[in-house]
Amino acid sequence: MLGGYPLKGRRASEIAAHIEQGVSSGQLAPGTALPPLRDLATELGVNPNTVAAAYRLLRDRGVIETAGRKGSRILPRPALTPRDQIRVPVPPHARDLSAGNPDPALLPDLAPALAEAARAEPVLYGHPAVDPGLLALACASFEADGLPGGPIAIASGSLDTIERILGTRLRPGDAVAVEDPGWGSLLDLLPAMGLRPAPVRLDDEGPLPDSLAAALAEGARAVVVTSRAQNPTGAALTAARAEALRAVLAEHPGVLLIEDDHGHGMVDQPYHPLAGAGSRHWAVVRSAAKAYGPDLRLSVAVGDEDTIGRVSGRLRLGAGWVSHLLQRTVAELWRTDAAPVARVAAVYRARRDALLGELAARGIEAHGESGLNVWVPVPDETSALAALVQRGWVAAPGARYRIQSPPGIRITTAGLEPADARQLAEDLAAVLGAGGVGSRLV
Repeated sequence: MLGGYPLKGRRASEIAAHIEQGVSSGQLAPGTALPPLRDLATELGVNPNTVAAAYRLLRDRGVIETAGRKGSRILPRPALTPRDQIRVPVPPHARDLSAGNPDPALLPDLAPALAEAARAEPVLYGHPAVDPGLLALACASFEADGLPGGPIAIASGSLDTIERILGTRLRPGDAVAVEDPGWGSLLDLLPAMGLRPAPVRLDDEGPLPDSLAAALAEGARAVVVTSRAQNPTGAALTAARAEALRAVLAEHPGVLLIEDDHGHGMVDQPYHPLAGAGSRHWAVVRSAAKAYGPDLRLSVAVGDEDTIGRVSGRLRLGAGWVSHLLQRTVAELWRTDAAPVARVAAVYRARRDALLGELAARGIEAHGESGLNVWVPVPDETSALAALVQRGWVAAPGARYRIQSPPGIRITTAGLEPADARQLAEDLAAVLGAGGVGSRLV
């Protein structure tokens, strides 16, 4: 059975352990289909419920995925292997447009803010977890964007915050509605937590309401939506789309809503909140990474009292708090407008638009309403990436970001000048052939 790997066990835990051992040893390859419940039960001489319990254990541990009548399969990658390890080698002659980093030239000089932060009195045990200056700035920012009032939590970046929020409400086996294509790190985090991603299709205006409604109707207990600068497609919520999504969420008040606004501070699209649509448990997360630098591992989150209270309480039991030196540094950068939003956003927009315009002129569909990246649908990722490397360009494979959505590649335009965009578009047109049109985003 299963290509020579004999399954064995009498109890659910034994069957699950034996399958997981096969995955770990490489004898059960990613994508391998597991036997139907009744077939394996007959083979092992056990009750089908025992096999069902074993498969449930494996699903909760992120070893397999189950899709109803389509059966169960070994996950394409182990739950603790990050998707960003799927990398295209960068030869010496090539330019790397795969990393998703901001342009270092647009990041602020940290020295003055660090020096100012270091002048404060040392922080000792028992000190409040949140710096008052950063707290005031965060509260004013959230209030200005029309969010409901609530407590503030400080954690180490967007993903750290999202993980902590999900951990307050969900348990292994629960489904989380996520964008597809979506943030690869989040798609990796969910199975590592024993959670199941429920893909939601999107276009340039954000998640499609009918697709989100379907995911919630099928039992998703949480939803994560990117407000602006969606990774990898650049989608940004419009007022009309936000209103439609709020209507969907209002039908499911018990669902945990997380809004990831990591583009705050480096995009010029307005923020359209979903919080306040009736969700009892919600949070909005903003990170310093894109505006001030990825090494500033800090994010601020606002949400309902119970959710943020649980996050803050759990943080105190573990890490304790985020360094006040970092908090004060971010507050000083924010207070002094060290990376002017209007200027930074205008540069990133010009670079995105340059590539999008050049691609459109050659009949190539591409997406990039906001942020640092452009998403290009392609018929085949592997051949497109290999051909681009031969022409001196390295893009990110869409496999890092997809669940069920069609193939594509992600191109980081953060440091791409207009002259380079023209050459890249010409090369991509040659790679894709006449017309240059691949499969669509949705």
